[in-house]
Amino acid sequence: MRILLTNDDGIKGAGIWSLANALKVHGHEVTLAAPFNQQSGMSHALTFTREIEYKKFDNPDFEAWTFDGTPTDCVKIYLEGMSNKKFDALISGINDGANLATDVLYSGTVGAALEGFIHAIPSLAVSRDKDSVIPFNIAAEATADYLEKILAVMHEPFLHNLNFPKKFRADKIEFMSTRLGQRDYINAFTSRTDDEGRAYFKIGGMIYDPDASEGTDIHATRNGFVSVTPLHSDTANHEEIIALRKIFRG
Repeated sequence: MRILLTNDDGIKGAGIWSLANALKVHGHEVTLAAPFNQQSGMSHALTFTREIEYKKFDNPDFEAWTFDGTPTDCVKIYLEGMSNKKFDALISGINDGANLATDVLYSGTVGAALEGFIHAIPSLAVSRDKDSVIPFNIAAEATADYLEKILAVMHEPFLHNLNFPKKFRADKIEFMSTRLGQRDYINAFTSRTDDEGRAYFKIGGMIYDPDASEGTDIHATRNGFVSVTPLHSDTANHEEIIALRKIFRG
């Protein structure tokens, strides 16, 4: 298979190279298109206000390109502006940090995978808990296996969000189909003023999960499973569309 890799941790991120090496061992043709540096929290952002520098990344084993832009920039520019290749799959990751629950709306990892899905390419967003004891190479091998198995049975483009837990609950790797939980942060903003009187905010805070119930991605990863949440580009509320039609008819 021909697979495009990207991420939001940057071209030097350990996760993307673990994936590249695992996929190469499986016999796949791998191309990398990733940001110059860290681009977390960029969601599905595109850069319109300036030119985007790009350059070849020196690696003897893979075609690799890096861009001074967002993860979505990397995917969109490579697919539409640089290559006529047809890809069988796109993988974004492996991100060093979970992308669970409503955090998928902020995630550059998920945003890049969404761009692949929009281009009708089967796409995975893959993340690993920041405190995980699971090595990147183990997560990468499991991801390569998952991709091959799912492509054998699914024949339409898909977008799956995978999250590896802090540790597996059993000796074998177990995947679980999940829905998104709900995640928020307590004391998310801290402020300071520097010596010259300039004021700043920094985003952070402690995780608070209003919905981590059974069936959610949060619950699955807490219990040692790799959560798999199918996502979609259609964010319309279809039940409310029907309700509004009734209202508009009077």
